[in-house]
Amino acid sequence: MLEQRYRWKNRQLRMHVSVLDGTTAPTILLKNALYLNQTFKKWMRANIWIYDDRIVYVGENLPANTENCEIIDCTEQILVPGYIEPHAHPFQLYNPHTLAAYASQFGTTTLINDNMALALNLPKREAFSLLRDFRSIPSTMFWWCRFDSQTEILYEEETFSHSNIKSWLEHDAVLQGGELTGWPKLLNGDDMMLHWIQEAKRMRKKIEGHFPGASEKTLAKMMLLGADCDHEAMTGEEIYNRLMQGYMVSLRYSSIRPDLPDILDDMKRMGIDAYDRLIFNTDGATSTFYEQGITDAMIRIAIEKDVPVIDAYNMASVNIARYYGIDHLLGNIATGRVANINFLSSVENPTPVSVLAKGKWVKRNGMKVEEAYPSVDWSQYGLKPMELDWELTMDDLQFSMPFGIKMENSVITKPYSIAIDVSGDELTTDHDECFFTLIDRKGKWRINTMLKGFANNLSALASSFSNTGDIILIGKNKQDMLLAFNRMKELDGGIVLVEGGEVVCELQLPLAGIMSNLPMEELMVQEKRLLEELKNRGYSFSDPIYSLLFFSTTHLPYIRITQQGMYDVMNKTVLFPSIMR
Repeated sequence: MLEQRYRWKNRQLRMHVSVLDGTTAPTILLKNALYLNQTFKKWMRANIWIYDDRIVYVGENLPANTENCEIIDCTEQILVPGYIEPHAHPFQLYNPHTLAAYASQFGTTTLINDNMALALNLPKREAFSLLRDFRSIPSTMFWWCRFDSQTEILYEEETFSHSNIKSWLEHDAVLQGGELTGWPKLLNGDDMMLHWIQEAKRMRKKIEGHFPGASEKTLAKMMLLGADCDHEAMTGEEIYNRLMQGYMVSLRYSSIRPDLPDILDDMKRMGIDAYDRLIFNTDGATSTFYEQGITDAMIRIAIEKDVPVIDAYNMASVNIARYYGIDHLLGNIATGRVANINFLSSVENPTPVSVLAKGKWVKRNGMKVEEAYPSVDWSQYGLKPMELDWELTMDDLQFSMPFGIKMENSVITKPYSIAIDVSGDELTTDHDECFFTLIDRKGKWRINTMLKGFANNLSALASSFSNTGDIILIGKNKQDMLLAFNRMKELDGGIVLVEGGEVVCELQLPLAGIMSNLPMEELMVQEKRLLEELKNRGYSFSDPIYSLLFFSTTHLPYIRITQQGMYDVMNKTVLFPSIMR
């Protein structure tokens, strides 16, 4: 699908060489820079020549030709390579473009992205067109290839067909298969998934695991079947076990698991002081969590926890690049690499003052370069406003199931026996049980149950944001639930709270009903308002955005509400099928 298979064409390579010969001037010259040399693991002084998007020389010499060259004295600055986020889920209300633009301001210039939302919502042709056009933005965008839907969807064999998976794996922008949320199926004999892993390995691509709480034996089995890395270690012991079995270990700091400081303390306790097989990731945190930074926040925490400074920077850059086999392009400041460079005020402060991404200034002297990321016409890729051509009625809100879903925390749900009367149109506020509906975005099916633990005073919530893009309805008042749904429909997708017949909060998601097109800074304001309103109504956990996302995901225990119906994760059975409308 890509028009250009090589990173630089022959004529561009000849031009790069001509800069060294003095017949062509570099476009940017960084003089006397103190930079991180990761070959020697030292801070060294050098002159750095850049032509367009490439570093063409690093060393003591200065160019003979500097005509129209931007020359910057870097004597007072420290330079490190642009940071790499190896585990981005760029669809957590924000979208890949707005995440990339925002992350660049904190020095994260390369993102390796989950393709789930693209695989579920776009035809392959449109998805690949989007990947192609993302090559023109300053950030470097790579992708994963998912092997399953992470839930029980209808017609999964069509979406995740062999031909679709093979096309994604063969794409130049795809660096890995996974993450393997469906690994129990693999262990139980799913040879098609094993074949896809084999194909990824044949193409020299990595396999990302998803093994929370896995035993040493399970880790060994998954390594034998092809897993290369895992991001689910939550203790020093789990990191040790993964390192012992040969894994690259991705340390997480995310809105759902903000435990990096504790993990680093645990590693120190256990005497783990080798960092070459460790990398950082933020695992698709919500926008508000990113207020404090992206990868730079993790480097700062690591430095504060006495990780050697150079190792802290390497875990965010060259370790990742080497692991994925892209260190000839990214992750270090050296001749031939893409010109992704962060300019720091001090070694101890990893948040950059200025940022070059592909040789373009995206941040300069603390200020965002506004024109660096032009807006995207999402409609040309099929990401249009959600259109619902069907009506929701009170007949759809009939609840008679003997058991419901109880929230243990933001994302873990268990079954519970329903003891209250659910036959009326409104529930009291002296308990934390709500009506709960998942309904097909095309209006073909629905499943109704009760949800315990989400809130005790929530009149109505409607959300088109979910794992599969189907509609979630939660609340105590059926009439308000209808109003919330209708307002969400008017917005062409979003999250809406209604109380007493009035909209109290709304967050529009015009990109297929699952993503905002607002800049991250504006989205944060809306997301904070939503979180505040939900907390005021009794939501007591840490992350309602992930609650909405994971109600349907079957890679977590114990019971889920899916397209196929109420699903028992541990026994892999549908307890109650969805109902056709």
